Amino acid sequence: MKLAPLRHLAVICALVSAASAPATASDSLDGIVRAEILPGWTTAQGTQFAGIRLVLAEGWKTYWRAPGDLGIPPRLEWAGSENLRDVVIHWPRPQVFDTDGTRTIGYKHEVVLPIELTPSDRTAPIMLNGLISIGVCRDVCVPVDLALMARLPAPSQDRPIRAALAQQPDPASRAGVSAVRCSVEPIADGLRLTATITIPRLSAPEIAVIELADANVWVSEATTTRKGGQVIAVSDLVPTDTAPFFLDRSTVRITLLAGAQAVDIQGCSGG
Repeated sequence: MKLAPLRHLAVICALVSAASAPATASDSLDGIVRAEILPGWTTAQGTQFAGIRLVLAEGWKTYWRAPGDLGIPPRLEWAGSENLRDVVIHWPRPQVFDTDGTRTIGYKHEVVLPIELTPSDRTAPIMLNGLISIGVCRDVCVPVDLALMARLPAPSQDRPIRAALAQQPDPASRAGVSAVRCSVEPIADGLRLTATITIPRLSAPEIAVIELADANVWVSEATTTRKGGQVIAVSDLVPTDTAPFFLDRSTVRITLLAGAQAVDIQGCSGG
C-alpha cells in the first residue's frame, strides 16, 4: 500500500440550507469520493441528528475510527461551527479487509456516519462547519479533506441515518457478555494487555479491536483466539513518548467484529 503525495489533497464542500435538501455532492480526485450532509431530526432531549454520507468509487475504501496498523484514522473538527456544544459520532459496524496479510478496518462503496449534535441554545439553529480528514485507499492511499457545512434543522432525510444507527455494534449486555477481565504485564517499551471476554460464540470467528481513551498510547493489532466460551485478545500498548503510564481499565474499549455481527465492550476489570 502506497501513500499518495500530499499535493493530491482535495477539499469537498457539501452545503445544506434551511430551505433545501442537501446540495449535490462535489466530486474529489476524479470521482473517488463524494460527500454530503443528510439532515435528520430533533430528539426529545433537544439534540439534532444528521448524517455524513460518503460515496466511494468502485474498489476504494475509507477507514473506521480504529483503522488498523496501516490505516489512516479519520479526524473530525468542528471549531468553525456556531451554536454547537458537542458532537457524538455513532459509528456503524465496519468491515475487516485483509490484503496481502495486512488487516485494515473500514468501509467500501458507501457509508453514512450518524452524528448527534448538542446545541448551546436549543431555540436557535446550529450552523455546522466541519473539516473531516480521511484516507481513501485502493492501490494507493490518498488523504482527503472534506469541508462540510449545514444549517440545522433542515428538511429531513432520516431513513439512511436510521439505517446506519441500526448497524451499530451491539452493546455487551445484548450480546451476552458476562465478564471482561484485563491483565497487564510490562514489556520493553510499554505494557502488554490481555483481555479475556466471556461471551457466547458469534456468527463468525471473532476479531478484537482494542482502543484506549489516551491517543498518546499506540495500540497494536490484537491477536485474537477463541477458547471455549471465552475470547482472548492480546495487544501491546506503547506510549509515544516512551514514558511510564497508568492504564485505567475503565477506559479500555474492545470491539469484537465477526462478519455481519459486532459487539461493543466498554471497560474491563482487573485480571
